Amino acid sequence: MKLLATLLAFTAVVNGEPPFHVYAPSSESKQLWVIAAKPSPTGIELAVESKVDLGFPARTITLHSSKPILYVGAGGGAVDSVPAATVSLDASGGVASQQSFKLKHGTAYLSTDPSSRFLLSADYGSGAVDVYGLGDNGAPTGWVAGRDEGRKEAHCILASPDNRNIYIPYVKGNNAILQYRFDAKTGSLEPMEPANVLPPAGTGPRHMVYHPALPVVYFSNEQNLGVSVYDRDSEGRLKFRNVCDAVTAHEPKEGISSSDIVITPDGRFLFAGIRGHQRDFDWITRYRIDENGNISLIGRTPADKIPWGFTLSPKGEFLFVTAFNGASITAYKVGKDGSLDKVASIPCDKNISDIVAR
Repeated sequence: MKLLATLLAFTAVVNGEPPFHVYAPSSESKQLWVIAAKPSPTGIELAVESKVDLGFPARTITLHSSKPILYVGAGGGAVDSVPAATVSLDASGGVASQQSFKLKHGTAYLSTDPSSRFLLSADYGSGAVDVYGLGDNGAPTGWVAGRDEGRKEAHCILASPDNRNIYIPYVKGNNAILQYRFDAKTGSLEPMEPANVLPPAGTGPRHMVYHPALPVVYFSNEQNLGVSVYDRDSEGRLKFRNVCDAVTAHEPKEGISSSDIVITPDGRFLFAGIRGHQRDFDWITRYRIDENGNISLIGRTPADKIPWGFTLSPKGEFLFVTAFNGASITAYKVGKDGSLDKVASIPCDKNISDIVAR
C-alpha cells in the first residue's frame, strides 16, 4: 500500500501540478504568510511554512517575471516614504532574505512590466501612478516616471503583453480607463488619444487581465457586478466590446462590489469575485471564453466572506481566493469545464487583499 501511495503521488507530480508556494502579505500582523501547496490525486494540501516579519502593514504583492523575487508594498504613508520590501526566495520557495525600500506613494496594485525592468504601482488614495527602475538583479533602483491626472481611486496598473501600453482603471465616480504608450527603455508614460477610454457609465473598472493569445482585455466591474470586454487595436487603443453581467436584474446590487479577476493560462476561463459587504452575497463568478474572446457566464461558486485577492497556481490547475473578513485562503480545483471544486482552506489573518503563487 505504501508503494502504491508513492506511485500515485509521483504520477500526480508528473501529470499534474508539482508543489509550489502561495504568498500573502498581511496588513494586520505585518507579516508575509508563506504557504506550502502540495497537489495530490485527490486535491491539495496546504500548510503554513513560515510567517516572515516585514515591519509594515503590507497590502500588495507581485512577482518578478523570471527571478525568484517578490515585491511587497504598503497601502499608504508619507510621500516618498511609503514602506516596501523586496523578498528573495531560495530554491525551495522559502524566504532567503529581504531588503526594504521606499515607494513615492501608497500602492493598491503592483506589477512588473514583461521585461521586468520596471516595477509599476497605482495608488488608490491619490490616484497617482509610479514607475520604478529595476536592476539586472531585480533590486529597485528608484523612481523613474509617474503620472497624476487629478483622479483618485486608481485600482490597477498592468503593461500589455507586447510592453507597448499601460492601462489604468478607476472605480466608482471616476469611472475611467486611462491609456498610455509605455517606453520600455525609460519607463515613461505618454497619454494616448483619446486619453480616456470612457467606459460605460456605472461600470467602475477595477482589475484587468489580458487574453494570452488574442488582443482582448477584460476588466472586473466593481460597480456593475460583471466583466467588461475591450479590444486592443494595432496601436494599443482600447475599444469597448460589451459587458457580461454577473447578476440578474432582480438580484441585490447595493452594498455589493466586484473584486479581483484572473484568466486561465489557456485563455478558456475567467474567474472574478463578488463581495457582499453589507449582504450575504459572496461569490466567485465563472466565465467561459470562446475562440473570438467573447465571454459568457457559466455560474457562481459560493466563497468565504468577502472574496478579495485571487491568484492561479503556476500551471493554472488551482484557484486561490483570500477571504477579507472570513480570515481564510481557499483553494479550488479548476475543472476542464470551468467548474470550481473547493479542495482545501487554511486560516489566515483578516484583511488580506492580495496574493500570488510561484
